[in-house]
Amino acid sequence: MSSSKKKLTVKQSVELLKELKIRFDKNKNRHKDLDWLEIQKKLEANPEKVWSLSEMERTGGEPDVVGYDQKTNEYIFFDCSIESPKDRRSFCYDHKALKERKENKPKNSAIGMANEMGINLLTESQYKELQTLGNFDTKTSSWILTPSNIRNLGGALFGDLRYDTVFIYHNGAESYYAARGFRGSLRV
Repeated sequence: MSSSKKKLTVKQSVELLKELKIRFDKNKNRHKDLDWLEIQKKLEANPEKVWSLSEMERTGGEPDVVGYDQKTNEYIFFDCSIESPKDRRSFCYDHKALKERKENKPKNSAIGMANEMGINLLTESQYKELQTLGNFDTKTSSWILTPSNIRNLGGALFGDLRYDTVFIYHNGAESYYAARGFRGSLRV
């Protein structure tokens, strides 16, 4: 998609910022000591990032601010939906897995859709960090960024929360399930 299409109308931006502020105010435990007005200024100065957040929202991710990186002066957003985002499920891990699958191909891959949206899959450490903010993926699971040594052998990683414990598992990268999606992160 060309960068000119990765922008929202003024009305869409205002509506999204309003929704993000409501979520920000409802979930103070995710971003103690952060000021919404500062975040809003950063968002208004980065329309392509706002478009990516709108894609996270549109696909069921319920993005929210989870941190601030002082070194890079960036706010960090994660998908904070209770279960894996509903419109990002039933995907294999990446384009290579999608290409190698001979039959019953899913409509996309987690990495492919994340790239289209302008976001990154959560890493294992980010996924575990997310789980400190609430109970996520108690009925679903989410692909996470897989180290190349595992991916080169055909595997991919995913995580979930069961028995009050965060589990990181492996699967063939070409596999896909109705209850497995992916969560993303975005820096603004």
